[in-house]
Amino acid sequence: MSKKTITAFIPWNGNEHTHKTIENFASNPEIETIYLLTREASGISHPKCRDLLIDFPNSSKTIRTISDATNTSHILLLTQDTRIELGQFAIERFLNVALMTDSGITYSDYYDVKNDVRTPHPVIDYQIGSVRDDFNFGLLLLIDSHKLHASLRRSGSSNFEHAGLYDARLSIAQEYRITRIGEYLYSSVVTDTRKSGEKLFDYVDPKNRAVQIEMEQAFTRFLKRTGAYLEPKFSTPDFGQDGFPVEASVIIPVRNRIKTIRDAVDSALMQKGTFDFNVIVVDNFSTDGTTDILKEIAAKDSRLIHVIPDRDDLGIGGCWNLGAHHPQCGRFSVQLDSDDVYKTEFTLQSIIDTFQKEKCAMVVGSYEMTNFDLEQIPPGIIDHKEWTPDNGRNNALRINGLGAPRAFFTPLLREIKIPNVSYGEDYALGLAFSRDYQIGRIYEPIYCCRRWDDNTDASLNISQQNAHNHYKDKIRTFEYLARIRKNARH
Repeated sequence: MSKKTITAFIPWNGNEHTHKTIENFASNPEIETIYLLTREASGISHPKCRDLLIDFPNSSKTIRTISDATNTSHILLLTQDTRIELGQFAIERFLNVALMTDSGITYSDYYDVKNDVRTPHPVIDYQIGSVRDDFNFGLLLLIDSHKLHASLRRSGSSNFEHAGLYDARLSIAQEYRITRIGEYLYSSVVTDTRKSGEKLFDYVDPKNRAVQIEMEQAFTRFLKRTGAYLEPKFSTPDFGQDGFPVEASVIIPVRNRIKTIRDAVDSALMQKGTFDFNVIVVDNFSTDGTTDILKEIAAKDSRLIHVIPDRDDLGIGGCWNLGAHHPQCGRFSVQLDSDDVYKTEFTLQSIIDTFQKEKCAMVVGSYEMTNFDLEQIPPGIIDHKEWTPDNGRNNALRINGLGAPRAFFTPLLREIKIPNVSYGEDYALGLAFSRDYQIGRIYEPIYCCRRWDDNTDASLNISQQNAHNHYKDKIRTFEYLARIRKNARH
């Protein structure tokens, strides 16, 4: 074992900024060797640099190659081809914390640098449920080389082209601590300038389909190793219960959506089907004229039930609870956001038909991303075809959402209850329902999801994104532990 403690690994694509990163890393006395991860000779002549030929940057083979090439106690891995500037004693701080905590992986907050402006980019703490493949560790990972080697040996052989690093991370987290340093230890030049509302849907871009298949395979291996994998065995809901005034209710929580609420309600009331339905709008103390519009529509159409809460502490989930527990709620509760519209007049019929045909407790449709004028915008249709009847509920723990619109068998919805929050409540329901019941899918678009300037997730700042991601990871933590308990009982 070398007296020096770190072997660094940097992606090499021939970019000029990589030379500056190399010099920055090479000046640190703790770094013994810098390997350039490349498919061909780099031509770099530097006493600390060597080429390391690889196939894919995040493949299983590359991770094993990195592990085998390391003879120091720790690995410093740059996960993206971007310029890095280390902060004062950054490497030493990484090492000190890693050793103090005996961590398998150590990561930190960082700065984004854009047009010479340095902006803080905090990340979030890793928890049990931080199992999504897009968890943001920043750009630098300090990995204990012994723990990586042991994890690769324990998890068994894999041959992923894209999910190798993800597979290794899950294996490390299975046995060892993953530690965030809440300090800005380095700076990174920003290269991706898209809004967060666009980045949200990166993982369902069709060009990433092969990546998603591998990520699901790696995650399923992890669930089986840790006792959280659910076999494709499902309970069947009893749809024969009596006492419902209508077969279906469209539930719309709303607060201050004067620009869109009429469109949403009209698209629900125009539905045609073989059953009776109503529309329950929970108006969460709107002050912009939304309430007047709802009163006007309700006066003309008795199917619209306009509900104003008797308490002022409700988020979207709390409003949903109010709608689902309303005495006029139907056998099936169907989601419609106040920004959005159903794509056709047969959306509701399609959803109820799916319940009856598949004997499922929840149905999720597909939607089309549009602008305010209902013109399609990238990435277009979101159909979540990665879902499979056998493994969908396992893969649901890895991804960030299940799709829209969502519909539920009301008695079970009332039993489970909905978290009283305004973000992630739908995801929590999807995981809870899928723990015991099959989720039905509709793969043609039946819903238009409108993106416009006043959307709550159109352009989130880093703090808001972190809060959302932390909450969903917490939901995953609850559900992951619940599934382990479910398997232990059986």
